[in-house]
Amino acid sequence: MATGPVEIRQLVRQLLRHRGLLDNIYGTAGLTTVQCHVLIELEHDALTAAELAERLNIDVANANRTLAILINNDNLQTQVSADTAQPSYTLSETGRARLQEHHQGINQQIALYLEQLDNDEIEILSQSLNRYNRAMVQTERQKGYTVRLLEPADNAAVAAVIRKVSEEYGLTADKGYSVADPTLDSLSECYKANNAAYWVIEKDGKILGGGGIAPLAGEDGVCELQKMYFRPELRGKGFARRLAATAMKFAREQGYTGCYLETTACLKEAIALYESIGFKHLDAPLGNTGHGDCEVAMLKTL
Repeated sequence: MATGPVEIRQLVRQLLRHRGLLDNIYGTAGLTTVQCHVLIELEHDALTAAELAERLNIDVANANRTLAILINNDNLQTQVSADTAQPSYTLSETGRARLQEHHQGINQQIALYLEQLDNDEIEILSQSLNRYNRAMVQTERQKGYTVRLLEPADNAAVAAVIRKVSEEYGLTADKGYSVADPTLDSLSECYKANNAAYWVIEKDGKILGGGGIAPLAGEDGVCELQKMYFRPELRGKGFARRLAATAMKFAREQGYTGCYLETTACLKEAIALYESIGFKHLDAPLGNTGHGDCEVAMLKTL
């Protein structure tokens, strides 16, 4: 059974409890968790209370209370600039020494944890934590957007997105790219089978991108990641990774053993994404896609 939200929550709770993050004091320097994070944020930058609140995802009142305590304990100093109405805060010498004590204590403790792991396990842990943090950031960026399955009423809008993005990258119909597919204006018909699906991304009633998965013609048990196109408004928000992850989960549920894709070298960002999620380059294409000018062929084992 695949790990789900319940299991992840349990692991996070265990981590927080074990690290003592539920206690009022965190670490050996006599600082609360919020105080530690405020000092860390101010280690290299002078920030206002509002800037700190935004970085730490806390309310400004909480930030101001914490700042007042740290100033009272000589951990911070205030800077007033003629350019801004709000004061900014930096570490005092006392605060810098206290933060250094905190860093040393926590780093020593984590080093002991890492002694239980081999180097490859440490690398996997680092990658996984980075991906989890990135997922949280991208989820915030994706607020207000809806990801849903393609409906017949969406056909014209999706076709318009594919044509517009293809034009942007010079992927013309005469070269055999997706824009040349005769089914482009009726995509919902192509993805109505149980072993195929296409997802669209919508905001305020406007479709801005999409991507799908369907059986790869000529290859039993292999599906193809298809027609991943995104308007500029979507880029940089993690939607390509989200749709690819959604498609891979769907493919496994359908019993596919591999997922294939074809693309072109000019789509460097897309290729980097596919590589990062486990697609490997092939020396020759698979199946019969009809996309003769897509010189990059990749496969991910499911």
